[in-house]
Amino acid sequence: MDTITKTTVDTSKDSFPLNGTDYIEFYVANAKQSSFYYQMAFGYSLVAYRGPETGCFDTVSYVLQQDKIRLVLTSALTPDHEVAKHVLKHGDGVKVLALWVDDANYSYNKAIERGAESVKGLETLTDDNGEVKIASIKTYGETIHTFVERSNYNGAFMPGFEAREGIAPAKSVGLKYVDHCVGNVELGDMNKWVKFYQDVMGFKLLITFDDKDISTKYTALMSKVVSNGNGYVKFPINEPAKGLKKSQIEEYIDFYGGAGVQHIAIATDDIIFTVDQLRKNGIDFLYVPDDYYDTVTDRVGAIDEDLEELKRLNILIDRDEEGYLLQIFTKPVQDRPTVFYEIIQRKGAKSFGKGNFKALFEAIEREQERRGTL
Repeated sequence: MDTITKTTVDTSKDSFPLNGTDYIEFYVANAKQSSFYYQMAFGYSLVAYRGPETGCFDTVSYVLQQDKIRLVLTSALTPDHEVAKHVLKHGDGVKVLALWVDDANYSYNKAIERGAESVKGLETLTDDNGEVKIASIKTYGETIHTFVERSNYNGAFMPGFEAREGIAPAKSVGLKYVDHCVGNVELGDMNKWVKFYQDVMGFKLLITFDDKDISTKYTALMSKVVSNGNGYVKFPINEPAKGLKKSQIEEYIDFYGGAGVQHIAIATDDIIFTVDQLRKNGIDFLYVPDDYYDTVTDRVGAIDEDLEELKRLNILIDRDEEGYLLQIFTKPVQDRPTVFYEIIQRKGAKSFGKGNFKALFEAIEREQERRGTL
């Protein structure tokens, strides 16, 4: 299944064509248990598996899917494996942001030609269902991009995996596709990685937020958002800014052990339904006080949704020149305060919720204070 559906967007001038996010791979301590969590809590369906039963004796991987989103959860079977070492250092976290391309060889060679550092050159994987071509480059921290060409493949995921269904059927919560993925980098590295995406992958700078935009009384950060030509792939890059106390970016870097993916924003067409189901499934979200809703319509104007329902579910609202958006953020989905999720519904808006930054950051600071890391 294609991860992002192509539209009639003109990409003839895109020097580095991307069709969207192919999959996101997490390295985790226990892939079996993580897989069950994502199925039961987030509504993903198990679609493929790789492990000893399929001839892979050093790792196990579970492939989960909901609409156009694919997650791969991978664990090591031996303590000296690179996956085990990654989890020991970082905890459960994102290793691969895989990008769907028409020509993996072209994408890889173009990236290397423009200065990217190679992880692995072109590899063609084959089985009875056809072939998948992949190649990988490095990005911030230990995160990598894998270019995936799968136009000649009809299997469940890719060669080496077998189709598999979950024992307890998962119920979709309405998650549709990856809207954007946010990276946290060390102080002084934001511009370096923005330049990487501009120079190597032909991304454009979409928007810049400085410490005046993203700050509270105690903490601040800076962020720049880069996007590929058709807008299907967007990467905000954050770095800490000077504040009175430790920012969420510094806390992330301390617990993760370096730069990495901070959060993944997932789109839905009905955020009220999605968040209601997620809450019933046990997902814990950041809390914004009720008085946020006392004046929010003064700022954003008229909306289609029932404000009382948004208040009940603690969903935030913001508006830009194109329309408005609805968003909410989970608490970290592992014990280390690192990776979390954003659920977002766009009603025309193309921005990232600047009007909610203060409320969001104060909510994060309350969690930091409880952890003793503020």
